[in-house]
Formats: sequence, structure tokens, C-alpha cells
Amino acid sequence: MPNPKRKTSKTRRDKRRTHYKAVPKQFAIDATTGEHHLPHRAFWHEGKLYYKGSVVMEKEIQA
Repeated sequence: MPNPKRKTSKTRRDKRRTHYKAVPKQFAIDATTGEHHLPHRAFWHEGKLYYKGSVVMEKEIQA
């Protein structure tokens, strides 16, 4: 098994681990509702669950 020749410093290690924060989240706009949502995710709007512009599920109203 290959092993590192030198110890990676804490600073160098931490610099490598920070990059996931650099990119802001990109939002998509649904064509049917105009709602902002994360791409490739279902989202709730006015009691209905939408995915790819169509209603997938409706929220049950409890009386």
C-alpha cells in the first residue's frame, strides 16, 4: 500500500475541504406555477406536490 511521504498540514487539509461552500445553490423556476425550487426535486405549492411540472400528490385535508 502506498503511503504519503510527508504529513499533510491541518491548513492544507482544511483548504481542500472548504470548496463545497463556494458554489451557491442554483434554483429552477417551474413553468406551471412559477415557483422557485431545487432542480430535480419535488416541491410543495398550495397543498400540491409538483415534479417536472405536473401534480404528483395532493395534501390530505383532515377534518
